[in-house]
Amino acid sequence: MDLFGAEPAPEPVPPAAGPRRGGTKRPQVPPAPSPSAPPKSRPITPTLAERDTGAIVGIAATPAEPLDRQLAPAQFRHPRANREIRLPGALVAYEFKRGKRRTIGFVVGADGLVVSAPKWVALGEVDAAVREKGRWIVAKLGEARERHSRLESTRIVWQDGAELPFLGETVVLVLDPTHGFKGIGAELHAEPLAGVPGVADGAVRRVLRVGLSQSAAPEQIRDAVQAWLMRQAKRIFTERMNHYAPLLGVQWRSLRLSSAGTRWGSASVDGSVRLNWRLIHFRLPIIDYVVAHELSHLRVMDHSPRFWDTVRTVVPDYAELRGQLKAVPIPKWD
Repeated sequence: MDLFGAEPAPEPVPPAAGPRRGGTKRPQVPPAPSPSAPPKSRPITPTLAERDTGAIVGIAATPAEPLDRQLAPAQFRHPRANREIRLPGALVAYEFKRGKRRTIGFVVGADGLVVSAPKWVALGEVDAAVREKGRWIVAKLGEARERHSRLESTRIVWQDGAELPFLGETVVLVLDPTHGFKGIGAELHAEPLAGVPGVADGAVRRVLRVGLSQSAAPEQIRDAVQAWLMRQAKRIFTERMNHYAPLLGVQWRSLRLSSAGTRWGSASVDGSVRLNWRLIHFRLPIIDYVVAHELSHLRVMDHSPRFWDTVRTVVPDYAELRGQLKAVPIPKWD
């Protein structure tokens, strides 16, 4: 059998020679082969058509396997998975719930896929709906996994020499028990990097000196750094709100810092504003966009075109900054 599992085509037999015109001729007898030389056999080469036919038959005998079956599928498993399905390029174990709803719903979150369906919908219909949305589901699960990987890569190890972003720049933590830093727990310094290979003259590194010993527990270091960052956030956010409020023609009454996991800020009609203190990790232009966004709500409380026009009057490139706010991961804080 050939490589494709089909029987090889038989070799063609050459036609017998017919009589020659112009009379008969005494046939010549070829000399007998030498006893020491092996008999020579004339190779029979199939014609091009015959070779093609054999190849076609061989390939057709074993059809090619789809690529997505040859490759190991990606696997996505929800921690509370109770159903599993094979989708294009992926094996998805998802959480299935029934509830008081009219349609089948899909939610892709950090844990994976959740499918909700009315109580009267058969499981076969649920599977069909999941398959219909298969490519979208796999794409969203891949994006969620990539986002989770980026967040994990930013996890801070709370020890001497750890790094974290502050106003878009990297800050190095240095535990320095010899200083009390005037009761504030930490102090930011710009230290020259003289003599470091590959570093330009005059370059500095930003160092946050924390008044703790080298034996301090990770939780102590984290809490001290968080307290310092929140103080900086309150100061800087207040300055930026005082800058943008007159430009927008609004007055804010109070500012509170939040630790919300899904919102960067909020505003109420009474002039109170809440901003997530972790905005302090971002560059100042991104902070300005969020500040202008919330202050604009004191004029327009929805997200209508009029609202975005209001934001644009003070932050013309708000769309680009909004995209950066979504794209840039912040450190995982635990």
